[in-house]
Amino acid sequence: MGQPTVSEQARELPVRGGFDVLVAGGGMAGVSAAVSAARNGASVCLIEKACCLGGLATLGVVTIWLPLCDGRGRQVIAGLPEELLKLSVSDLTENDLRARFVGVPSCWLAGGDTEQRKRTRYRAEFNPSSYLLALEELLIDEGVSLLYDTRVCGVAREGGRIGHVIVENKQGRSALACLCVIDATGDADVCFLAGERTESLDTNVPAGWFYHLSGRRLVLNKLSNPYCPRATKEDAVGPFHRADRAEEVTEHLIETRRLIRARLAEIRAEQEDGDVQPVLLPTIPCFRMTRRLVGAFSLNERHVNEWFDDTIGLTGDWREPGPVYALPFRAIAGQANRNLLAVGRCISADRTVWDVTRAIPACTVTGAAAGTAAAMASQNTGGDLAKLSMAEMRERLTEQGALIDPALVKQAGR
Repeated sequence: MGQPTVSEQARELPVRGGFDVLVAGGGMAGVSAAVSAARNGASVCLIEKACCLGGLATLGVVTIWLPLCDGRGRQVIAGLPEELLKLSVSDLTENDLRARFVGVPSCWLAGGDTEQRKRTRYRAEFNPSSYLLALEELLIDEGVSLLYDTRVCGVAREGGRIGHVIVENKQGRSALACLCVIDATGDADVCFLAGERTESLDTNVPAGWFYHLSGRRLVLNKLSNPYCPRATKEDAVGPFHRADRAEEVTEHLIETRRLIRARLAEIRAEQEDGDVQPVLLPTIPCFRMTRRLVGAFSLNERHVNEWFDDTIGLTGDWREPGPVYALPFRAIAGQANRNLLAVGRCISADRTVWDVTRAIPACTVTGAAAGTAAAMASQNTGGDLAKLSMAEMRERLTEQGALIDPALVKQAGR
């Protein structure tokens, strides 16, 4: 016997606004995309299902801004991503190593020791509460329209493009008209709803960083089961979950909180007075690699230190010094929809390199590039991204501080 169904009455949806660029998802990729699009003259709406910005960085308490350098002394990411890194620690007066609030290394400040840069990576560790406040203020100051507590639930397509994104919130269902759409959901939700080819993984393990108070000291706990960097179950410790099934999302959250309770019990047993209080837990599922776009081109680990004619930015490998990946426009562009871009952890990068492209640096690089591209397309091509001049887009990105240099893609010393 098949699964029972019910019929929902057809209804006309109100169109509650129209924008040049609609960004779905308010994590670091979405923030970067929205700011970039707004600074390039587009009207922008960012929708976010939670009630804060920053995604895993803030609500997930994954509080490390991973490196903007290649680990061998060369900065490979600048512009808006570097601005966002500095913003994360802008209110930090001194380092707190137990809480893991750590500012930009002095060697990476203006006039810093260039030899020390070869031994110290350009990164920071931040207070997630401070950062979510700063991110919201930034978007408001840039004129981005924010819609919290709002979830994408469909799209309306016509002629190979998305004309409206259907959302649901306290006002019920409605539609938002747009010229370009940027999928920054982390799970390729818009891509999936719009008929793009996607890949979904079931290899996520329980993970949940959290803070506790011990006496008067704040301590960060980096808690996770072992996972496989190549997004398989090899050498990983389950249970394993996928992000596109409601039951498994719930199970992932429950298992993560079991881990947290067990860790708290251990910490209390280790302390004489047992006075340990959790103060900040992740409030979203801390998935690493979930569902991603399968575009015309998928980045692979064999593309390390390889230049592409449509490169829109670079990223190093946060796990080891040396590798640099050029990020091509083909890896963020939809195929079935001429006005759709995917950014962040759901770009077209396969499981051999997904562990690199899911991190904040690459997320903000693809976000900044997509925001610029979408703004340019909305102004010059009616939203048709395929008609953009790659040379003009790269010139615009370079003017905005992006590092898009073939020489940086080659390994240092080669």
